[in-house]
Amino acid sequence: MSETQPRWFTAHGQGHADWYVERFRKMAADGADLTGEARLVDAMVPRHARILDAGCGPGRIAGALHARGHDVLGVDVDPALIAAAEVDHPGPRYAVADLATLELDEHPFDAAVLAGNVLVFVAPGSEPQVLRRVAEHVRVDGFLIAGFHTDRGYELTDFDAHAAAAGLVHEHRFATWDLRPWQAGAPWAVTVLRKPA
Repeated sequence: MSETQPRWFTAHGQGHADWYVERFRKMAADGADLTGEARLVDAMVPRHARILDAGCGPGRIAGALHARGHDVLGVDVDPALIAAAEVDHPGPRYAVADLATLELDEHPFDAAVLAGNVLVFVAPGSEPQVLRRVAEHVRVDGFLIAGFHTDRGYELTDFDAHAAAAGLVHEHRFATWDLRPWQAGAPWAVTVLRKPA
């Protein structure tokens, strides 16, 4: 049984979304590379793919994928982040929704990306449901790619079990979004999960 509120709201104080948005705006202004996740996903999908950015935050990945010619829908539970995404990264479509109860009136996506610790910010105990709901929106033979810090309370063994229960097949795991080899104890895990026929 999961709590009703995502950790995104319960683990941070008032004004956290504003701080988060400004943090990424400053990094962008300083010339930081903020699109590594998008480059990886872009290399994995056909041209003009349909991509779900699940937990899109202020839209940096959705915007980068849209700029590469993809049809992108960004979804986030925080209306403040969606508002920032619409301003900072226009082009993709955006929607406010909780991933644990995600119901989109959309054709299936070729891929779904959960970047930036999305799975450690959902409500505790809702991770299996989040993976199921996102997987439901991906076409057969499409994929879901998720990346998160391994020291934030969501164990990889639990993630792997939840992914398998959602009907997803573990295809690859890396230690970073730039494909450094996975090794036990890595602080970050990026996992590609395929939706089989």
